[in-house]
Amino acid sequence: MAKVLQQRCAPSNTVQQSFTPQAFRTSEVNATQPADQSATCNGSPISSSCLQRVTDGENPLLTFDLSLMLGPEADRSSDRVQQLCRAVANCLRETGCLVVRDPRVKAEDNKAFLDMMERYFAQSTAAKLKDIRPELHFQVGATPEGTETPKCTVDPTSIAAIARQPEEHRARTPTGADPKWRYMWRIGERPAQTQYTELNAEPVFPADFPEWAEVMTTWGDKMLAAVHTVAQMSAVGFGLPAGAFTERMAHGPHLLAPTGADLEVHNTLDMCYAGYHYDLNFLTIHGKSRFPGLFVWLRNGRRVAVKIPAGCLFIQAGKQLEWLTAGFVKAGMHEVVCSEDTLLALTKAKAEGSSTWRVSSTVFGHIASDQVLTPLGHFATAQATQDYPAVDAGKFVQQELEAIKLKQQ
Repeated sequence: MAKVLQQRCAPSNTVQQSFTPQAFRTSEVNATQPADQSATCNGSPISSSCLQRVTDGENPLLTFDLSLMLGPEADRSSDRVQQLCRAVANCLRETGCLVVRDPRVKAEDNKAFLDMMERYFAQSTAAKLKDIRPELHFQVGATPEGTETPKCTVDPTSIAAIARQPEEHRARTPTGADPKWRYMWRIGERPAQTQYTELNAEPVFPADFPEWAEVMTTWGDKMLAAVHTVAQMSAVGFGLPAGAFTERMAHGPHLLAPTGADLEVHNTLDMCYAGYHYDLNFLTIHGKSRFPGLFVWLRNGRRVAVKIPAGCLFIQAGKQLEWLTAGFVKAGMHEVVCSEDTLLALTKAKAEGSSTWRVSSTVFGHIASDQVLTPLGHFATAQATQDYPAVDAGKFVQQELEAIKLKQQ
């Protein structure tokens, strides 16, 4: 059986950058206590009402409850909130990912979304091809299977990185383009004017799904709200203004971007549905899928299977967050493969007469296309600005889309 996240959000032994006194320091958060103790920050416990330890056997996984940040009574200047923000930032720094519980996000919304997407992907190929928009780099509407090509199949840096991985944590090697469909649905307002119109295009409405806009927008808006909350918390935890990230996200090309893999066809153990890669956006958030298969690499190089607890969401850092923090947070590497757990879930679905399409519940939170990606605040050292030179977010996205064969040069 695949194992769940094993890395705790504990300080690493790496040398930290030197920041202003208010800046984030990983040593402030210690979440390595036994399971019967809560995490602490500067020696003070973080209340279990806002930080929970979810366990699967011996492997602990920190889950952050966002309730403390929400509602008119929320005191974001309180010590408890500040501690929680530092814990969130620490977890992003040390692992590149975290789990959150958000009371605004309801399981029934995810169910309605998954039910509809299973019906959509189960349509004929001809029906789905009506929804593709290759002239818009597939950034709205459908993307056929066999279109998106993982960089790890062609990029020498990625190939070398995989070769260096120990066997037990090595990425699976795709044989070509990903055998998955995707659908891109825009979430949130787009800018009135932009240099990058193709990244901010009008949505595509599939035929025969009258409930489409309501279901997609309801689920996407709630997921994006959770991303915004975590973005604010992490900014505070890193010693930046609370709006450092969210202000740059305003009118961004955010996308609800579910994938669909037909497990009736693609069910060979270890085959890749999405090859080893990072996400090009700011933060990616996942709801719970009905089929396992998502694996992530923590910053220490460990490959772990993601199991999202009931009622929770999984968030991973993207390349835009790495850029804004000058690599203090690294974009999380991940892959989606057919695992033993995937095959067990497939057997169960067949026995129950349920859909055998593996649908991901994914939102890509972006920095707005016309915003400049550049290290922020105390991250903006002379060396950092060389390593992460200023570039429009839209230009950066275009370059990344070219690399994975979604944008033709």
